[in-house]
Amino acid sequence: MMCFIRNSKFLLNRWCLSLLWAGVIFSVCSQLDAETGWFSFQNGGTNTNSKALKIEQTVELKTKWEVELEGYGQSSPVVWDKAIYTTSVIGDNKEKCIVAAYDLTSGKKSWSLEFKNPGPRESSVYVSKAAPTPVVDENGVVALFEGGLLVSCTHDGKVSWQRDLLGEFGELASNHGLSSSLEQTQDAVFVWVERSESPYILSVDKKSGKDNWKSSGVGSTSWSTPRLLQVGDSQQLLLSGSGRIIGLDPATGKKLWDFDGISGNTVPTPMPLRNGEFLMGATTGRGDGGDGNPAASNGVIKVSLVDQQWSADYLWHCEKATSSFGSPVEMNGVAYFVNRAGVLFAVDSSKGNEVYSQRLASSMWATPVKLGNALILPCKNGTIQIIAQGNQYSLLGETKLWENGATEGQRGSFGGPVLYAVILVEDRIIARRGDRLFNIQIK
Repeated sequence: MMCFIRNSKFLLNRWCLSLLWAGVIFSVCSQLDAETGWFSFQNGGTNTNSKALKIEQTVELKTKWEVELEGYGQSSPVVWDKAIYTTSVIGDNKEKCIVAAYDLTSGKKSWSLEFKNPGPRESSVYVSKAAPTPVVDENGVVALFEGGLLVSCTHDGKVSWQRDLLGEFGELASNHGLSSSLEQTQDAVFVWVERSESPYILSVDKKSGKDNWKSSGVGSTSWSTPRLLQVGDSQQLLLSGSGRIIGLDPATGKKLWDFDGISGNTVPTPMPLRNGEFLMGATTGRGDGGDGNPAASNGVIKVSLVDQQWSADYLWHCEKATSSFGSPVEMNGVAYFVNRAGVLFAVDSSKGNEVYSQRLASSMWATPVKLGNALILPCKNGTIQIIAQGNQYSLLGETKLWENGATEGQRGSFGGPVLYAVILVEDRIIARRGDRLFNIQIK
């Protein structure tokens, strides 16, 4: 087993509670409690925390600590209890993969594990670097790396199991690398490898690491993430790739429906809205299939069962709003989209009518996070803005995590450091740039 542990003194208080999502109680990760952490990419599509503060007229943001990370990564952190988990890669060819744990209160590293990358590749600005976000539950954390490493670790830094997907299923050929994050249920983790030939998705048993099933992927370019959607009394697993979205039965991997009336949907991930409905973002630009009227691919899609056949189609389309690397989110009847130029569009989530638009501090690579009655906007240049939710734009507070001209230990993108993700844990924002982690208190 190619693994090295550094400092494993780390304790966990186990929890077994329930996650409230869109008014529907469903079992995810042994009844995860949204009050105690952030468990996956976009927190399973909620992109909020149930214990979020209620914001008054203004808000103060104060950085409590910042720490330098080992290597570089583009994934979002995840949190269980008082532990923050991160992934990163090290080396000119990403030879080493790192899973690390940090104390939420102090930022002190609790432990880190180092693994050999099964599929090293030159580390350049054109390919992903530890982009897939891991998942966490009461038993530990499961992480995926673009070189084919899939590994499960306990909360005290011991390896439960690990796999080499490259060795099992062949080369993970993709022009810009793999960035699809993991999705999870109580017992399974979903691993999507949308490569140039024979793309696939796996359902993997969390305890054993063995496959429950393996199905074909979308068959088109994608850096999106699998997303569970409540449809009626059950769930479906959505996969979004350029020009297509498909729905699978998460229990069997069987394809239920296939929708091709979309373009530009290579990066944004479907965001659950109401039962059977999801917000869909799409972008514009070279190679993303978003020619024509890109706004028409941004909107709400509904999954329906008609004459015992599943299908999906738009309920409404945006007029002007488009997306970038992040996904749209919805709060209290208003959906928010941020385009490549950093313009925020607020849209009526029932009809698609534009409510307002506003230019932000910069473009965004992350997805807005819902904060009680407000919205956290994590701008690419390190500025975090908090705005009031509603039909009018109102800036409540902002902070800048680094100054213009700052550099990273390992350059990860054109134009300097990038704020890749923010997550919310009670009154703290945890922010991730490629080489650093920040803890910002909301007052």
